[in-house]
Amino acid sequence: MSSLLAFALPASALPASALLASALLAPAGCAHTQRRYNYAAEPDPRKSEYVLGPSDVLKITVWHNPDLSSDAIVRPDGTITLPLIGDLRAAGRTPGQLRAEITQRLTTFIKDESAIVTVAVSGINSYRFTVTGNVEHQGTFIANHVVTVAEAVTLGGGPNRFATPEDAVLIRVDERGTRRIPVDIPGILNGTHPEQDLPLFAGDTLYVP
Repeated sequence: MSSLLAFALPASALPASALLASALLAPAGCAHTQRRYNYAAEPDPRKSEYVLGPSDVLKITVWHNPDLSSDAIVRPDGTITLPLIGDLRAAGRTPGQLRAEITQRLTTFIKDESAIVTVAVSGINSYRFTVTGNVEHQGTFIANHVVTVAEAVTLGGGPNRFATPEDAVLIRVDERGTRRIPVDIPGILNGTHPEQDLPLFAGDTLYVP
């Protein structure tokens, strides 16, 4: 999937977060901080199985059992509903993990043979990230493939005339906590700092001061 599907949401639609606000208001990174940061330690979502989220569309097929096969949309609460099984949590799990639980639960109903289940993601709608600060078009964007810092700032229309893009910050919240990753956008674009063109995770915020 090479093309981007993107749109900006109005500011009123963006979730309020005191944690994010405090991160945005903290001092921007500087050049020597950027040189010290271990960019190689940041995980790459392109190297692991996709993690499902709300609004993703799934096609679940049970071999030789069309009545148990169905399409499902991950609801805002992170669950899906399947025939016989009922509700299952999908958000935060990979298709492989979901497939394993569906297979295990179906053994209660399918006695003659082992259930052969496939879980395919037919619509990616939960991969969202925010570009904010001094860019031409602030907003939350959706893409149908993993984007990098350079692609994200392009979706935001690029830095505006008030920007200091060499002091941009990628704000990430995960199991390791909240961290501010300094990124030099001009250095990324001119090839001086290719290691800083990190791939974004769903929920990341790129802030251009």
